[in-house]
Amino acid sequence: MNVIRFSDLCAQGKVAGQRVFIRADLNVPQDDAGRITEDTRVRASVPCIQAALDAGAAVMVTSHLGRPTEGAFKPEDSLAPVAERLAELLGRPVPLVANWVDGVDVAPGQVVLLENCRVNKGEKKNDEALAKKMAALCDIYVNDAFGTAHRAEATTYGIAQFAKIASAGPLLAAEIDAITKALAHPARPLVAIVAGSKVSTKLTILKALAEKVDQLIVGGGIANTFMLASGLSIGKSLAEPDLLDQAKAVIEAMRARGAAVPIPVDVVTAKTFAADAAATVKAADAVAEDDLILDIGPKTAEMLAAQLREAGTIVWNGPVGVFEFEAFSHGTEAIARAIAQSKAFSIAGGGDTLAAIAKYGIEKDVGYISTGGGAFLEILEGKTLPAFEILSRRAS
Repeated sequence: MNVIRFSDLCAQGKVAGQRVFIRADLNVPQDDAGRITEDTRVRASVPCIQAALDAGAAVMVTSHLGRPTEGAFKPEDSLAPVAERLAELLGRPVPLVANWVDGVDVAPGQVVLLENCRVNKGEKKNDEALAKKMAALCDIYVNDAFGTAHRAEATTYGIAQFAKIASAGPLLAAEIDAITKALAHPARPLVAIVAGSKVSTKLTILKALAEKVDQLIVGGGIANTFMLASGLSIGKSLAEPDLLDQAKAVIEAMRARGAAVPIPVDVVTAKTFAADAAATVKAADAVAEDDLILDIGPKTAEMLAAQLREAGTIVWNGPVGVFEFEAFSHGTEAIARAIAQSKAFSIAGGGDTLAAIAKYGIEKDVGYISTGGGAFLEILEGKTLPAFEILSRRAS
């Protein structure tokens, strides 16, 4: 995908003295007192901001935070805690500017944080008049917010239409590169792990991947539905019996290409859904009527781990069991360790997946960890993200 990269503009000396507008993703979790509880997104935004400052730009940064009502600003909507944390990370003042759409006072070598962009009327609906006003604030627009790349909003799409130059920041560019490597030009075999509670939420992803991958590993409630579609009993486990035809269609689509959806040969069951429930390993064809399947069994885990160790590319979305409960975490841990040991290029995304990566400490062993939840899923579905589309169009 051809986009203008902000790093290239900096290297070419085209940023000095310019007004740079950075759309970052600073949507961080906060406690009841408004304190930031996890600052990964703020820290991830720093390289782009620092690059703009080092290049001599007048820097404006904005983001959404939470779910504010447009046109009705409330104190809890404020980016004030983010401005404070950014100032600490950058080692310089980061003034917070409210009511900024009609003009921003910032000089080269300075950075300001523009208050929550979703408070502006017309932001979410990508109002053209709003987008044009924002575009007039800058010489260079930079989208560095992959987490919002699947939304066509005024600060993620409209401004890119009308700004003099529209570019991709380092985070967005890294996502484009990783996704291209994993899905457009993958080293084979390409193995995808798609797990979660419901087939219905990931059906389009399963169908899209069934046309591309060599192995499609399913986990969680999704695997239960596929077991049911394969004629196995799953007791009272979470599943979607009304989607059996869809699951069978995915299995057949893979089989027609000489590929496969590996069905578990053993599972870990419990009688209740609880952290302290007794875990029992059973053959996949020996699940009782009152059993809940909460994880894949050790034989299945080793079978899948062997495939992952031989893969050329791995795409991972979702833990394969209830990994939050220690007794039912071993399948997900085996998958995580196999990905870490594999020589394959791996890309992982989704909140639960990131939690599993952190739990097993394999961050440095995953090729690329995607920062976007919904955006990552839409990429797997084969959709073109609005932010990618407009940046690509502007580059040509």
